[in-house]
Amino acid sequence: MVSNFLGQALRGEPLTIYGDGRQTRSFQYIDDLIEGIVRLMGADYPGPVNLGNPEEFTVLELAALVKELTGSRSPIIHRPLPEDDPRQRRPDISLAQRLLGWSPRVALREGLIKTIAEMA
Repeated sequence: MVSNFLGQALRGEPLTIYGDGRQTRSFQYIDDLIEGIVRLMGADYPGPVNLGNPEEFTVLELAALVKELTGSRSPIIHRPLPEDDPRQRRPDISLAQRLLGWSPRVALREGLIKTIAEMA
């Protein structure tokens, strides 16, 4: 979703939002994910561990932030929401915090700025 929005904004294309945009998502910067995976590989734990960012943003908030940071004048267009689209995505990272001493450190704005610089 983030890379689609960034690509659309940088090309001056409309930003496509499915539904009303009030559904929430959690976004994680790749460096945080890699750090969590490395810590998990060193842990003596056989089960799954959620590695994500529990901070939620609406899809509309993400689109507005992408437009702000890219300086894009792209309009936002809405398409029908797929039936199976969840209203909320927020991982529970309490096990990763306890077991690995891990939490994400890169905020959405900072991660977007880094990603935009790499794409430009």
